[in-house]
Amino acid sequence: MKRFNRCIKALMLVAVGIMACQSLVVADDDEWRSLHREVEEGRVVALPEVLDWLERHYIGQVLEVELERDDGMPRYEIDMIGPQGQVVEFEFDATNGEMMGIEGVNIDGMTRQ
Repeated sequence: MKRFNRCIKALMLVAVGIMACQSLVVADDDEWRSLHREVEEGRVVALPEVLDWLERHYIGQVLEVELERDDGMPRYEIDMIGPQGQVVEFEFDATNGEMMGIEGVNIDGMTRQ
């Protein structure tokens, strides 16, 4: 009987875990739909436009892209690795695509001439 109770508890934990994961997937899906709508409505600049700007002005490869919301205002944070191995973080206002800030070492070594 103890073994049966342990199996029931384990199955209940698995079921709760699956439901929690499903709710996270739905929430994540809702966020992407909302973001897509914001881009279509012109309230957020599409990521490829920002990446194209970076490619025209800096040498490197994108390591990571994040869309953060600071007090409700969207901003892109993009990490790039440069030709000398330097990692630089670029921050863009996602509402207009303008660069807000840049942090890193040897940024000049990534600047296109």
